[in-house]
Amino acid sequence: MSQPVNPVLIRGVRRYGAGEQVDVLVDDGQIAAIGAELSAPAGAEVIEAAGQVLLPGFVDLHTHLREPGREDTETIATGSAAAALGGYTAVFAMANTDPVADSPVVTEHVWARGQQVGLVDVHPVGAVTVGLAGKQLTEMGLMARGAGRVRMFSDDGKCVHDPLVMRRALEYATGLGVLIAQHAEEPRLTEGAVAHEGPTAARLGLAGWPRAAEESIVARDALLARDAGARVHICHASTAGTVEILKWAKAQGISITAEVTPHHLLLDDSRLEGYDGVNRVNPPLREVSDTLALRAALADGVIDAVATDHAPHAAQEKCCEFSQARPGMLGLQTALSVVAETMVAPGLLDWRGVAKVMSENPAAIAGLPDQGRPLEVGEPANLTVVDPDARWTVRGPELVSKSENTPYEAMTLPATVTATLLRGVITARDGRIVGPAAGAE
Repeated sequence: MSQPVNPVLIRGVRRYGAGEQVDVLVDDGQIAAIGAELSAPAGAEVIEAAGQVLLPGFVDLHTHLREPGREDTETIATGSAAAALGGYTAVFAMANTDPVADSPVVTEHVWARGQQVGLVDVHPVGAVTVGLAGKQLTEMGLMARGAGRVRMFSDDGKCVHDPLVMRRALEYATGLGVLIAQHAEEPRLTEGAVAHEGPTAARLGLAGWPRAAEESIVARDALLARDAGARVHICHASTAGTVEILKWAKAQGISITAEVTPHHLLLDDSRLEGYDGVNRVNPPLREVSDTLALRAALADGVIDAVATDHAPHAAQEKCCEFSQARPGMLGLQTALSVVAETMVAPGLLDWRGVAKVMSENPAAIAGLPDQGRPLEVGEPANLTVVDPDARWTVRGPELVSKSENTPYEAMTLPATVTATLLRGVITARDGRIVGPAAGAE
């Protein structure tokens, strides 16, 4: 039998960062009351949050938890802890594990382990093709109907580059009511590429990754989705050209959505000057003009969501020659702060907008009925409390991930998550994992 959950009273928050301060009472997994100076029921946990911002719990459409296969770099337990500390209540674990999540055996393990840890809802992403090889479709129906209830499929890390295979995947997914998420990269244009194709890479002698490698696949898949009457989601959009294609596709009524990572909102290819492998990522860091276009697109709704692409790696996989470094960066504990720095501070988004791109839109894209809900009485208590005035300095060794490959090392960033609640249970508070899941491994 499950343990009874104590009520939680959050004092003095501002919903979506606006309006008067209110108290929010959480009981039995949902928001039970909202008002001024509410009384704390017997046994209630009280969170003093005067002037802080209350948001729906964040949903990450793109996370690499490395389990099974690379538990030396991350586990579902450590990744879940990083997510909870970052304000997340649901994450989608990508399929490029070892073995690949291309069967119910693997996806159901990921789901069950996430439930066992209990810090966030860990939704397995199923592979589109067997072994991520891009040739044979997986049994998506079995994974979608299994205990893991796979809602999204992706070969992320690799592109479904064969247009016929992608078309069949979109048609199959439409019949199942699931989503295909595409890592948009034409592999014939990126062979050997390690950095954005531009003046910086040329000067540093690094093989260039052209914008067209991404944009050509985004355009192709928009057309395939149009003809199949299907939905398609674009992972980690990184170029100004992708933004223009998304604008065009949405104007045509094509059912296409897209995400942007925090690192593509903040960082650019000037970071490559020192050849530090921590800055290698796929798609690569682009030019400042792309970064600004991505910010504007997120603010305007052309890009729908922020997704971390949290990608932990062992130290030896990053501390090496740049061309040999594994691509990817940590992101779960820093995502909110980067969004606050790039979008809130310059006035591109208010906190209501942050809720939309980090919670509501991702939940809608993935079809999660109990996430990204309004902050109203009777709604599920998947909540994040944010101190918008706090500042903190990022230190890789202090993050809870098993890896330390953060590109934000020593940066001072705004905003901290002071509490996260999953169905009314406090999972993280004041920078620590709390509750029965604390220390889960």
